[in-house]
Amino acid sequence: MGMERWTWRWRWRWERFYSGFCTIPNSSISQPDSVQLQYVFTLCARGQLQEALSLFYAINKPNSQAYATLLQGCARHRCLDQGRALHQHMLAHSHDPDLFVTNHLINLYAKCGCLEVARQLFDQMPLRNLVSWTALITGYDQHGRSDDCFRLFSSMLAHHHPTEFAFASVLGSCNCIRGRQVHALVLKTSFDTYVYVANALITMYSKNLGCDGAWAVFQSMPTRSLITWNSMLAGFQLCGYGAQSLDLFSQMHSDGIGFDRATFLSVISSLCSDDNDVVLGLEHCYHLHCLALKTGFVSQVEVATALMNAYSKLGGDVSECYWLFNETSGCRDVVSWTGIITSCAEQKPEQALLLFRQMKWEGLNPDCYTFSAVIKACAGLSTECHGSAVHAQVIKVGFEEDMVLANALIHAYARCGSICRSEQVFNRMEFLDIVSWNSIFKAYALHGKAVKALQLFEQMNVQPDAATFVSLLTACSHAGLVDQGTKIFDMMIQNYGIYPQRDHFACMVDILGRAGHLLEAEALIYKMPMEPDSVVWSALLGACRKHRESKMAELAGRKLMELDPKNSLGYVLMSNIYSSEGCFHTAAFIRKEMRGCRVRKEPGLSWIEVENQVHEFASGGQRHPQREAICAELEVLVGKLKGMGYVPETNSALHDIGEEHKEEQLFYHSEKLALAFVVMNSGRVCDWKTIRIMKNIRICLDCHNFMKLASDLLQREILVRDANRFHQFRGGLCSCSDYW
Repeated sequence: MGMERWTWRWRWRWERFYSGFCTIPNSSISQPDSVQLQYVFTLCARGQLQEALSLFYAINKPNSQAYATLLQGCARHRCLDQGRALHQHMLAHSHDPDLFVTNHLINLYAKCGCLEVARQLFDQMPLRNLVSWTALITGYDQHGRSDDCFRLFSSMLAHHHPTEFAFASVLGSCNCIRGRQVHALVLKTSFDTYVYVANALITMYSKNLGCDGAWAVFQSMPTRSLITWNSMLAGFQLCGYGAQSLDLFSQMHSDGIGFDRATFLSVISSLCSDDNDVVLGLEHCYHLHCLALKTGFVSQVEVATALMNAYSKLGGDVSECYWLFNETSGCRDVVSWTGIITSCAEQKPEQALLLFRQMKWEGLNPDCYTFSAVIKACAGLSTECHGSAVHAQVIKVGFEEDMVLANALIHAYARCGSICRSEQVFNRMEFLDIVSWNSIFKAYALHGKAVKALQLFEQMNVQPDAATFVSLLTACSHAGLVDQGTKIFDMMIQNYGIYPQRDHFACMVDILGRAGHLLEAEALIYKMPMEPDSVVWSALLGACRKHRESKMAELAGRKLMELDPKNSLGYVLMSNIYSSEGCFHTAAFIRKEMRGCRVRKEPGLSWIEVENQVHEFASGGQRHPQREAICAELEVLVGKLKGMGYVPETNSALHDIGEEHKEEQLFYHSEKLALAFVVMNSGRVCDWKTIRIMKNIRICLDCHNFMKLASDLLQREILVRDANRFHQFRGGLCSCSDYW
């Protein structure tokens, strides 16, 4: 201990002695070259590379040690231009690099990505040592040249035994077959006892073969470092094993092993794994949040951003995300801003756009990930103007060719009702990936343009995936194309070897059921190779309601309520079916059962945008401050429509009440109130030619008839987006041809 203290004091005094010369004397100062070289070494050690180089070039007789030290500094800081200049200086002064210096040159060029130059130097060496081979192998690994890395490693075995660093580098670039070969060599040479190599094995197995091999390596290790634990946690997260990641972290914590930022990031990211229960995941997120607060890691922007993303993906409260965002007020970067914008994008799109503007006011330039989150927020708004404004900014900053953003724009424009803009973005894309094709197919399905989707599918030049067929089948379902849908369903296996999953069966049940082929739809469910889920049974139940098939509906409804007891859809549809048949006592029993299970029906809500302000309407009009004026306007509108032949569809009413009360109940549906509000404010609506209404649930038959006649009366296009699709009302007709 005394020797260590003495060494530290000696080093401190040595650096203190040279600190007075850190401004570095210029060439006019007469000092021996050896002293100036010591200054160069000291400056390199402190990271003052530019000053060290300036002094070095003033020295008359540089030596190999100086070149090596400066080249090492250039490699550490990735200063390729300075390294090249130093190399040229060496050659110009006829200083032929020896083995020691050449190794540093290879290391510089390899780390900076100039692998061809590094390989040329390597091939020209008359004599190589283990460092020469390892430097180039590491360079190939770091820059993704896996084949070159493995070939060079294999060649090295004829000359040298590999070091732990060579093993770690080659493992980083190995696929599953090569990785197992290298692992066999590791075991043969007993390098598996080196923690550094074992950590690389864990990472290799996690990336290529799942976590079984990685876990076997982890368990066999006699000693483990923090990097070992972090590697295993990252492996579980990479493989989607969220539960195992949390269990391992709990074991790590209970064993008293410390953790760092990387630990937190892996565990938090694993909360969103597919195998994790959302409710349980959110509970774990709260626990990790508390631990981050206790340990102070919450102040680190990466940890706070990871927690924000977890809360967002798990459906947590946006206020928690905003609180975390405020915790990073002193060190916010583009990543943290993107995190909070992403958290708000789905639940509070208007807030996401405000945050985006605030980010720009603070002088930060958004990257492609930020724009992707903002475009996602635009998809949740009722008009396309916000999406167009963001699109213009994307073009302005030069991200127009970004495929991810183009795909997001296709989706956003379609969700905002502008299928033409979606087509424009798609047609302008130079390169199309599977997401591009799936996005446009989904857009056509949303707008009921099944024929266009099927025609475009014939031009598809990439291999379709399972999502492609979900979009095409959905399009066929919305348009009533039974034969085409059946052909697409059969084509999946026969032509592309894609076996149908639950989503595909749900689409086929919907296609058959909507068209009235209820027995075929039911038979298909019983032929499924897997257990049908709530989506499949809800498709059959919806078809039963449309065709008033109460007996089959009772079976589908019970199955749906068993599989998803907290979902109100089964109770509501069954109650509607019984009410439409006049079985009000049974309908009342269903509603009582629903209340007993503490299941609440999702309220019908509609949104309309007037002068950049979004107005929300609930059935009954209770939520809007201008309710009385809106209801008065609606009465006038209803009177005019009755004169045109509008007859309220009172079968849509749920309760055993008089016809007048049923009509009154229907009149105050949220989309009717939204339309009346637009008519009231017709002078303030920018795009009065098209009235755009968003709705959170499926539009009922009465409102559908109402909107058709209203479009004819007002001589305006009315665009309604409900939970399933778009309805374009124009001149008394709807784009869905009354099939939805």
